Amino acid sequence: MRKPFIILMFCFLCIVTEGYSSTWRLGTARVDITPTDSLWMGGYAARARPAADAMHPLWAKAMVIADANDYRGILITTDLLGFPADLSTSIRDEICERLGVEYSQIILSSSHTHSGPVLRKGLMDIYPLQQSHLEEVIAYSDELHTMIVDLVHEAWSDLQPVSLSGANGVVRFQVNRRNNNARDLHLASDLNGPNDYSVPVLMASDADSSLIATVFGYACHPTVLNGYEWSGDYPGFAQIALERSFPEMTALFFQGCGADQNPLPRRSRSLAEQYGTELAAAVTRCLHEGGRDLQASLRTGYAEIELRLNALPDTATLAKIIEDGSSYQARWAQRMLKEVAAGKDIPKSYHYPIQIWQMGSQLLCVMGGEVVVDYAIHLKRLFGAETFVMGYANDVMAYIPTVRILCEGGYEGASSQMVYGLPSTWQADIEQKILHGFLQLAKSMEISLPEAPLW
Repeated sequence: MRKPFIILMFCFLCIVTEGYSSTWRLGTARVDITPTDSLWMGGYAARARPAADAMHPLWAKAMVIADANDYRGILITTDLLGFPADLSTSIRDEICERLGVEYSQIILSSSHTHSGPVLRKGLMDIYPLQQSHLEEVIAYSDELHTMIVDLVHEAWSDLQPVSLSGANGVVRFQVNRRNNNARDLHLASDLNGPNDYSVPVLMASDADSSLIATVFGYACHPTVLNGYEWSGDYPGFAQIALERSFPEMTALFFQGCGADQNPLPRRSRSLAEQYGTELAAAVTRCLHEGGRDLQASLRTGYAEIELRLNALPDTATLAKIIEDGSSYQARWAQRMLKEVAAGKDIPKSYHYPIQIWQMGSQLLCVMGGEVVVDYAIHLKRLFGAETFVMGYANDVMAYIPTVRILCEGGYEGASSQMVYGLPSTWQADIEQKILHGFLQLAKSMEISLPEAPLW
């Protein structure tokens, strides 16, 4: 089993040998993770009280795929804001121990809905949580841990032969929030980018060509809704629509590099349903038209890159934030001053997770954190336009900006670090280190780059 802070670990598929089936096998399972008691919601600092009611259930879903050599990958999708490192590590460690797998074989992802529960050690400075609230969050997080581990074991134990194929659809309700003013959007005749309108779709069908599961993604914040009802937001409505159209199919959503992309306009249930319907329609087209058949071979790789942080602001700056900042910024600055006064070590870097799955010819690049859209564009230029790119997986510790955004500043480049409780902003080599990390990981997995990368 991988220990929490080993920096690099790989696990690779052996070459398919004679005597094995050439067919994939797949198992799915789901569990309702809607809080049964009142609990604080994650995602908006403006919320002033816990939530208790549900617009529709929140789900955790698992898909286990096994290739021709019975080498397996585990994908977990959830209607949650994001998994902090502490909870993600404990869940993945137990899965590794129980099933004899490595981190490279597990993807623990979140849709980033802003209408799901707060999790332990996540965004603690944002909310005015009393001790009783913290105890409720910890109790729910512990229960969630158990539910997810059991969910994976259920999917692992019931595999059936399937064929896999991949495709990319398209839908266009995402809007780059850094380059477009939401208040003036109704007056705009064009939109500024960058953007990534692709809808990656992985399809699994049984021997009768009946759809068993589909995995799909989109790069856009699930922030249509901002009330006090539990909801998967537009990804939740998209999954509901797909499973209504294909009752025997499990639909699993993953979030792309949507950190700087918003669904606009927003703020009504009708709009959340509309965007979910649009996304489901894009997926449905791919399901009807089919995609690239994927050979039953799986390779997986995982690495953690050391990303450097700038120095903590001095005490005078922290005192100024306490005086002038918003409530969550003041709570962050107060905590930082207490840690300095107590002589605590202030982190100077962070171990950032990246991951690659190769399913036949289909590449899936997986990133932690709230990743801005530029990274999807860069990775597709490096590895090919059909590459799937997932963010918000394995550890959601902060926004992951590019050099451009760090220079421009703003929420994604600067102040969002306070939301996640990090002591400072990323150093300017973050983009170079992440892209180089993916290239090194692909090289170690013997994945070839396109003959003419789109760079």
